[in-house]
Amino acid sequence: MKNLNIYIGYDSKEDIAYRVCKYSLYKHSSTDIKIYSLKLQELVAKKFYSRTIDPLASTEFTYSRFLVPALTNYKGWAIFCDCDFIFFENILQILENVDDTKAVYCVQHDYTPKEKHKMDGQKQTIYPRKNWSSMVLWNCGHPSNEKISVDLVNNPNYDGKYFHRFSWLKDEEIGKISHEWNWLVGWYTEPEDGKPNAIHYTEGGPWFKNYRNCEYGDVWKKYLAEMMQK
Repeated sequence: MKNLNIYIGYDSKEDIAYRVCKYSLYKHSSTDIKIYSLKLQELVAKKFYSRTIDPLASTEFTYSRFLVPALTNYKGWAIFCDCDFIFFENILQILENVDDTKAVYCVQHDYTPKEKHKMDGQKQTIYPRKNWSSMVLWNCGHPSNEKISVDLVNNPNYDGKYFHRFSWLKDEEIGKISHEWNWLVGWYTEPEDGKPNAIHYTEGGPWFKNYRNCEYGDVWKKYLAEMMQK
């Protein structure tokens, strides 16, 4: 599959995280992917986004990630990931053996954070299927994803829990990706849980002052230095 569209969640507080994530994707699969940022101001200007600010939303892309099927005009496959990822392997590998009967694929974590706040001071929220939506392989043309229209994503009667739990889908329409592709820092450990293909600094990354020396922080700084040199 060529020219796969990848959408990275964009938050103005984490611009450098977005850029390093983007660099890491291109570093390992540069010729076969197209990367877009989900910038709220652009989505608002294009009439894709009109929600008011949700006080429980920890990022600017809490809801916009669910616009991916609409942004692709409900065609083909696409990937979304949070901006606080770095990739070590070719992202196109996760397209191997996909099943068209699945509406989405994601890492189905059994994750309950211990901290009450994230490192940037945002309140930690706990709900079923926590972090499942932080990286999603979307089957944009799946009939069930037609339900997740622009109007639905912007409907204030549907909250974050509805979307992040993939509540518009049947359980059997949610496929599994190996946790190595969404390695939650501080939750999974090497070598007991394997080896990461993509690291997710879910509680906060080294671009935040209070998280400079987090686990895998040196890895992110190495990618940052490489990106700056190029």
